[in-house]
Amino acid sequence: MVSSSASRHTADFLARLAKQPAVLVQVEATEGSVPREAGTWMAVFDGALVGTIGGGHVEYQAIARARGLLGQAPPAASASAAPAASVRFALGPALGQCCGGVMHLRFERVSASDAPALGRQLGGGGVPVALFGGGHVGHALIHALAPLPFQVRWIDSRDGVFPNSPPAHVVCEHSDPVQAAVRDLMPRSRVLIMSFSHAEDLEVVAACLRRQREKADLPYVGLIGSKTKWATFRHRLEARGFLPAELARITCPIGIAGITGKEPEVIAVAVAAQLLQTLGPS
Repeated sequence: MVSSSASRHTADFLARLAKQPAVLVQVEATEGSVPREAGTWMAVFDGALVGTIGGGHVEYQAIARARGLLGQAPPAASASAAPAASVRFALGPALGQCCGGVMHLRFERVSASDAPALGRQLGGGGVPVALFGGGHVGHALIHALAPLPFQVRWIDSRDGVFPNSPPAHVVCEHSDPVQAAVRDLMPRSRVLIMSFSHAEDLEVVAACLRRQREKADLPYVGLIGSKTKWATFRHRLEARGFLPAELARITCPIGIAGITGKEPEVIAVAVAAQLLQTLGPS
């Protein structure tokens, strides 16, 4: 489960960011044995740190690189912000670490103007969930997740489907085509697919499978529907070249077993419980 220290780190980061710029260092992807998982972050200020990516020489080098970025002149007001850069660190003898794995770190210079977006992105430490679909089950699920340690990115291709005042743990997003949003999901996002059409559902599943091929950073991808629906989807996805081992990582139907009710609120509880199971022991 997510600890309260994650929320404190986020609050500390944003409070400091209001006064001075920083470089946000995030674990974008990993390979093999590494000290921290994808999605972990630290903020490097001139003279201060918030968070950690695991310590050791890799963190030392990441801090040095971030401080170098801080020492550079910021982009002119009329220019666009400096793009984020990703760097590969092999945790072997050359780096003075014996983990043997690889960490891909993303370096992004940020300032006070970025604070609102960063607050939504980091979510006060909540585990990221991407919910595709603003229908009845989606609305019920938003409320079921409210007291739980999740930060939800709620995505739909239609206008006017989101509430005027969504809960604090939810960021609403219009995306057309809806599957385009898969590209920039937070690493380690749990994905729930329940759009208004089977055609959209299929495209979101395919986009998730492509991302898994590239990054393997979505630990749970769940599709609402019956075994019959999944059999049809599986056949269509196989025709697109996806392998059985890849398709086996899709959960359909979703929700823990033994709960048979079809009401949106009942489905939402079953799905929320299954998401909690993906977090592992506290």
